[in-house]
Amino acid sequence: MNEYSIVSIISLLGFLVLAVSALSAHRLSLKKGLVMALAWGAIFAMVVLFIDIVAL
Repeated sequence: MNEYSIVSIISLLGFLVLAVSALSAHRLSLKKGLVMALAWGAIFAMVVLFIDIVAL
């Protein structure tokens, strides 16, 4: 692990804190937050599969 990976980890943790604080500001319930996270995960998975199919 070099100094660049440490900076990358710190910045990713900062981004995570910003995202969690933004979600908490909207006062989402845990159930709704999980549903939204699963929906976004499904969207990203479909895009990745589409790109994988097109790239063949």
